[in-house]
This record gives sequence, structure tokens and C-alpha cells, in this order.
Amino acid sequence: MSDVPLAVFDVDGVVADVRHRLKHLASRPKNWQAFFAAADRDEPLQPGLDLVHRYVRDHRLVWLTGRPERLRVVTERWFADHGLPAGRLLMRPDNDRRAARDYKSDRLRRLAAGGTVAVVVDDDPEVVARLRRDGHPVQLADWVPHAKTLRQAQERDGRT
Repeated sequence: MSDVPLAVFDVDGVVADVRHRLKHLASRPKNWQAFFAAADRDEPLQPGLDLVHRYVRDHRLVWLTGRPERLRVVTERWFADHGLPAGRLLMRPDNDRRAARDYKSDRLRRLAAGGTVAVVVDDDPEVVARLRRDGHPVQLADWVPHAKTLRQAQERDGRT
């Protein structure tokens, strides 16, 4: 166990702007394939990038995302293309459909057992509320309005 504290960051809505992809989830049936296929075209969110670069100076970086595991290569390439450090990347198993708050609470509990979590940055208000109740230091990434479509995908559909 390292004594360097952990800084845990979400991806979508924190460093990656997914708003251009939400149109694929607004109709029925939702087009999950198109939603995820466009992940490589997300624009970076400068406030999130700045925060990551500030924390990475004296923290171990962990990415905790609801993105499915099948997007690992796309996500790692996106980090590199936008000058973000790789850190440790924890992704949702492809068949995991739990609400984001439940998935992230479980992963963070296991992560915290191996080191001190200094901060968790997430854009989902329900995730933030749950992690605060769990006793974690959480910062809400509020630089992009949290869309209802994304909230449903994260909390009801368990897809991101």
C-alpha cells in the first residue's frame, strides 16, 4: 500500500464532453451502439483536464468510469490524444447493469481498502450523494449541466 493518496476521476461529464452523443439515447429504442461508437469524438472539458493535472502532481490517479470495458482502448487513446495521464483505469464490466451509484460505490470501497482516497470527482449528483454517504471526499463536476438523458443512462439503465 502506497502512502501517496488517490485522486479518483470519472470520465464522461468530467473530462469528456458526451453531449454530442446524447441524441442516441433520447429516442426509443436507445441506440447504445451509436452512443458508444462516438466516444472517440468527445471534446475535452478544460475544467476537468485542469483539475486532473493539478491532482496528478502529488496523487496517484485512478479513473473510475461507468464506460463499459469494451471501450478501454478507445478511452486510453482518448486520454493520450488529449494529454491526460493514463493512471489506473477501472471500467464497468460489459454485463454489469447496476446503477452508476451502486457500481461506483462498490468499486470505490474496494479501492479505498488499498489506499487513502483524497478526492473523488464525478458529474452524477446521485453518485456524489451516495459516495458522500459512504464517507468519501467527493467533488461534484458541475461545469456541464447534468442532462436527464445521461442521468437515466447512468442510474436507471446502468450503461455508463
